[in-house]
Amino acid sequence: MKKTFELIHPKIKIARRVDAVKHELKKYVKRERNKKLPAGVDYWDFDCKFGNTEAEAETVHLSQINKLIDKTQDESLTSFYVEILAKPGFRESADFADYDDE
Repeated sequence: MKKTFELIHPKIKIARRVDAVKHELKKYVKRERNKKLPAGVDYWDFDCKFGNTEAEAETVHLSQINKLIDKTQDESLTSFYVEILAKPGFRESADFADYDDE
């Protein structure tokens, strides 16, 4: 998902519009996580970018997006850009050789 969200709407208040955007992003992430995993993949990971415009977008963690959306509301911005792309994720196993048995 690569999308610029507009917060200004003639009939909808900004707070409700922000909630709608958060809900749309949550639905997208859930839909992507429910897709079948390819062979050898442990989970779905996400590459995320957030910014006022597409050119200004910076890489962020998925868990930070809601906080950044709230921040745009506090700064009275009228729009922002969000990019969330699913990618295969692989779990790294703990290396037990590093632990000494006492």
